[in-house]
Formats: sequence, structure tokens, C-alpha cells
Amino acid sequence: MDEPVKSPSVPFDAVTLENCDREPIHTPAHIQPHGVLFAFDHAGVLTHRSDNAAAMLGGGGLPALGEMLSHAHFTEFEGLHELLQRTRESAADGDVIPHATEIHSVHGDFDVVAHRTESGLICEFESRLGSEPTAPSFAFTAHRAMEKLKRQHSIEGLLSTAVEQVASLTGFDRVMAYRFRHDESGDVVAETVRPGLDLFLGRRYPASDIPAQARRLYVINTLRLIADVGASPVPVTRARPDAPSVDMSHGVLRSVSPVHIEYLGNMGVAASMSVSIVIGGRLWGMLACHHMQPRRVSYTVRMACDVLAQILASNLQGALAKEQAVLTDQAASLRSRVVERVLHADDLIEALSGEADALCAALNAPGLLLAQGGNVQVFGGVAQPVAAALVQWLNDSGAIPGRLLHMDSLAGMPEPLALQMENWTGLLALPFGEEVPSWLVLLRKEQIETIHWGGKPEKEYRIGPLGPRLTPRGSFELWRETVRGKAVPWSATEIDSAQKLLDELMRADAAHMAELRRARAQLMAMLGHDLRDPLQSIADTATLLGESGDRQISRRLQSSSSRMQRLVTQVLDMSRMHGGVGLSFNKQPVDLVKLLEGMLVENRRSHPGMEIQPIMPRKLMALVDGERIGQVVAKLLSNASRYGVPGEPVLVELHERGGMVVLEVSNTGQALDETLAANMFLPFKRKSPDALDARKGLGLGLYIAHQVLEGHGGTLSYSYAEPYVVFTAVFPAGLSPENPSGPTPPRSA
Repeated sequence: MDEPVKSPSVPFDAVTLENCDREPIHTPAHIQPHGVLFAFDHAGVLTHRSDNAAAMLGGGGLPALGEMLSHAHFTEFEGLHELLQRTRESAADGDVIPHATEIHSVHGDFDVVAHRTESGLICEFESRLGSEPTAPSFAFTAHRAMEKLKRQHSIEGLLSTAVEQVASLTGFDRVMAYRFRHDESGDVVAETVRPGLDLFLGRRYPASDIPAQARRLYVINTLRLIADVGASPVPVTRARPDAPSVDMSHGVLRSVSPVHIEYLGNMGVAASMSVSIVIGGRLWGMLACHHMQPRRVSYTVRMACDVLAQILASNLQGALAKEQAVLTDQAASLRSRVVERVLHADDLIEALSGEADALCAALNAPGLLLAQGGNVQVFGGVAQPVAAALVQWLNDSGAIPGRLLHMDSLAGMPEPLALQMENWTGLLALPFGEEVPSWLVLLRKEQIETIHWGGKPEKEYRIGPLGPRLTPRGSFELWRETVRGKAVPWSATEIDSAQKLLDELMRADAAHMAELRRARAQLMAMLGHDLRDPLQSIADTATLLGESGDRQISRRLQSSSSRMQRLVTQVLDMSRMHGGVGLSFNKQPVDLVKLLEGMLVENRRSHPGMEIQPIMPRKLMALVDGERIGQVVAKLLSNASRYGVPGEPVLVELHERGGMVVLEVSNTGQALDETLAANMFLPFKRKSPDALDARKGLGLGLYIAHQVLEGHGGTLSYSYAEPYVVFTAVFPAGLSPENPSGPTPPRSA
């Protein structure tokens, strides 16, 4: 037989805050001293044994390390072999089911608990010596506690009843109910406490107070007792040097991390018990019990508390489902009310502002802003400059109407805007508006604005060798730093509710736009037809005046009538496009050089102070609609004249490249605002008083020019090459070298 080897565990004093997250707390190689542990492999060979086995159970009849279990062992503990046999025969389906029995012997009374493991079987003797006695009527008391719990229907009622009943069953000085949040921090939502102790109700504790590996153990082993914080742990010895430390994940005697021991000691807690509330495989909450003196609670009482917690979890799941159903119904009702307001309103923003408070309450957001074009309204203390800057950033972000945007920190936001946002760090933005970018934005503040200390700030806790981090106040201070600049994330339910609201807003906006298009189309058709006759009369009068010698008045009338004629043409073109007919094209072989020369002559007459420098070949044939291309050229020259620097020439360059015609019109000027540049080819744009195409027209010229080029299979684009503003039209020449004149195609739409 090999010499027994002590498990090479990390010395307790070597565990620090830097490595506690990696501490293998499921294999501590030590147990609490009020019990004994034996571990057997699948063949029944004893692989591990706690060093106090002989002292607590007597030296005779115990198996030695490396020895196979037989009926010659444990002869003084009647019923033990039957317990071990039941445990071996239990199903190995992944769920660890403990088997327990009471054993009375000359060495004392014990609760013996055994469970299967991947490597074999663990058997733990827990001494009843020093445990609080179990009352004869305990079964009735436990049953009444469970009945009281079953009669509760609200989450608050369930948790309050649970802490009261656990305190009654166990006698702990303090019993608290935690509810964990999205980031695993926990709020104390119910509490019962012995008179004279501080109240912790309503305080929050950071997730770091329960490391990830401990959280895992709380899910798979739902009850944990630390009987004496100050007790010295007992080593567990292994039979072979190459044997791993025994996995105590499901054990009842597993020793405690020294970091956690120090934390409890700093709080003045001498004994603790935790009972997990597991819902859907996730640690939803916990019943945490504290005692100011060492306290042993019998296995029977602990199992009653565990069953109570399972009933609690089941009832909580039902209450949460009902709560969720109520929230869903309320959200649906709010959406219906909002949509009804919006559909019957002329102004969507004004309609939404009437439901601002309800929207903030439904989505747990204290701040809200509404924006459409230049109209920005704020609610809940959001500063107007902050709202304006945020809307500008959202408009520049390339958001797609109907696609939700949400964030719980300012990461990714430009630093100047992030600084301006102050404490508003959570964003849920709903973009809608087919023609004009529109926003409904909900805002949240960073978490540290709305929480309570996890321990009185003025209370002085004892500080151990690992420093102030291991006190409620110290851990909270560290947590404040980790969550600074972060809001509570938007839940899946809130995001789903917001998306449904956004879908409704998109439908309402589409209905508004359809109605507006119909009205515009009717108005434009009426204007286009009714203005043609008086315009023709004005043009004829101008001609007569010119023949009679009054050329100055004739030129003014002709210029005005020409501009009005262009507006009427734009109106009629827009009417056709909105009516679904589209622009018509009559493509013929055209010498673009002659077309441009004629337009430049006409432009010099109407703008005698404008200098134009053409760069063109002698001839450039293309299959195009000459009148439509003339519309494009006229619009680009008009823009160059209106917005160019006086006295600086306008460059007009025409050439062919790879079968494509390229026309560039450049004028000296400032680069356009990014928002204006992004929307310049949309109809009815009026972004600013100085916007292109907006001061003396309908905001249709560039839009129609863009449509003309698309109808020719080409593009119209804007760029800035300092100091020039450049508009570039590119379209196919449409003529092959073998047939430079091209066919005469029929008129097409």
C-alpha cells in the first residue's frame, strides 16, 4: 500500500484578491471540522479521508486509505452499508441526489449523507453534537411554513414570508432575501433581523462579492452552511500522489474560501447559511442567513429550508410569469393609445409628446426626447443642448428607419458628445420617418445614481489582512468604479416592446406619407396645368416688348417666365413620379458639345456677370434625351451661379471615358454640411436657410436631375475638392463605334 499523501492544496494565506476568482473552491482539500469525509472510487477503494476520522469515529473498523471497503468496516455504524449500497445503485443521469440517514453509535449521533460522483462515491458524517436540537413538532412547523408560502401570490409576499419562515426554522439572527440583477449584483428585497442589528433592506451588493465559481456551486448545490467562521479546517488526505483532490461540489462539509471567511469576519458574522433560489437553471436570488455566534443547524432543518426554497422558486416563477403578462398587456395598451393619437394627429411629435410620461414609465427610462427635422422636444430633465447634439449624432450615424438602436454605455460615442451627455449613459433609440429623419429616444442614467450602500457608509467594519475590499463598503466602492458610465442594460422584454412600438410608428408614418403624397400629387397636377397658359402669355408679352425696343423689361420678363416655366416642369415631373408613371424619355443621337454650347450662350445672357470656362472635345455623340440632359445641365449651372464665390469662374468639363460620358460642373465654395450632402438628392428638402435648391425653388431640381440620370442608366454625385464644390454626372454614351449615329428608339417611360 502506498504511503498516504497530503493533498497539495494552495496554502490558505496564499489566496489573495488577485487570484480568488481562480481559486478551486470545489476542491479545497479541506472540510469543516464538525464532520468526517470519506471518498471511494467505483471499485470501493478508499481514495480520500479527512484527518479527523479516527478522532471523531474511533480508530477501529475504519477503512485505511487505498483499502477496499468491506463489511468488516464501519461495524459500529448500523445502516451505513445499506446507505452506501442505495447510493451506488442510484441513477447516474447527471443529477446528483444525496442519500441520507441518521446513525446513532457509541461515538455519537450523526447525520450521514452520501452521493455519487464521476469518480465514485463520497460519504460525509456530520456530528449532531453541538447542533441546535430539532423540536419534536418540527415536521408540523415545517409543513405550516410551506403552507404559508403557498398562499402568497406576489413576489414581495413570497420573499417576505420566506425570510420569516427560514428565520423561524433556523433561529439565525438575520435572514435576507437577495434578488440578483442583470450584472449579478444583488438587492436585499426582504429581511428579518434580531433587534439591535443594522438593517440591510434595500441595499445592493456587487457581483464580485460572489465570484463566478461560487455562483456555479450555488446552482448545483442549493444549500450551504458555514457553522463556525473561526473554526480551523481539517485537511483531506489522498491515497496516491497522482490522485486529484476530491471534488466536493455537492458535499455538505466543504471548507470555505479564506477570502470569504475574511469577508464574513470583517462583518462580524460568526456563522452563515445560504439557500439558493434557482429559476430556469439560473441563480435568480438567495436566502442568506447570518448569526453573530457559531451556529450548527441540523441536516433535517436544512433540508426543510431547501424544500421551502424550491417551493419558493416555483411560486416565484409563476408570479414572474403573471407579472410579465401584465407588463405585456400594459405595453400593448400603450402602443394602441400611442398609435391612435399618431394616426389622428397632423404632427407626430406633438402626438407622441402627450404620451411621454407613459412611455418613460413603461420602458423604465427617466429621460425622453422626440425629434423630427429641426423640432426637438425633451422630457425628464434632459438638457436641450444635449438632446440637439445627440440627435445630430444619430442622424449622422446612418441609422435605418425601423431598426432599433440600444446601448448601456457611451462606448463608441465621440468623446465630445460623451462628455456632454453627463450622467445619461443608457440609450434606446427608435428611428422612424421615411422622408424626414425622426426619433423617439429613451435615456437612462448610470447605475450609481440610484443605488444604496451595501453597508452603512458611516459604519466602521473591521478590516483584515487582505484590506478594505473585503467589507461591504469596500467592495461597494470598487464596484462603483467598475459600473461608472454604465446604465442598467435594456432587458429583452423592453427591447421587444420598443421594437413593436417602432413598427407601429413606421406604419403610422407610412400612412401619413401616403396621404401627403396624394395631396402633393393633386396640388402639383393642378398647378402644372393651370399655370401653363398665363406663363405663355407672359412670355409672349416679353417678346412684344423686346420688339418694341424696351429690351431691359423684356429680359426681366423672359428670365422670370423661364424660371417659372422650369418650376412648372418640375411640378409636372414630380406629379408623374408620385403618380407612378415615372419620367418619360425620348432618346436620340445628340451631340452633347453642341447642346452644352447652346446652353452656355443662353446662361451668359441671363447671368452676364458669370464667367464659365468650358473644357470639351470638338464633338461627343450620345444616345440621350436632349431636353432631359438639358434640365440637368441647367440645374447644375444654376447652382454654380447661385452658390459660387462672385468673380470666380465656373468650370464645365465634358469628356468620354470607357463608353461613359462624364460631365463635371465645379464652382469655388465651401464644403457642404454632411447632413445636407447626405440628403441633397431627396425631394422637398429644407435643411437650412442656405440649403442647396431650397431658397428660390421647391426643393425638386436636384432630385429630378438625379432621376433623369438614373433613367439614363447613370449617376449624379457631389464631392468637394478644395476649393471646388463638384457635381459629377456620369451616364452611358449608348452608341457603338460601328453605328455612331445610333438607332432611333421609340419614346419610353
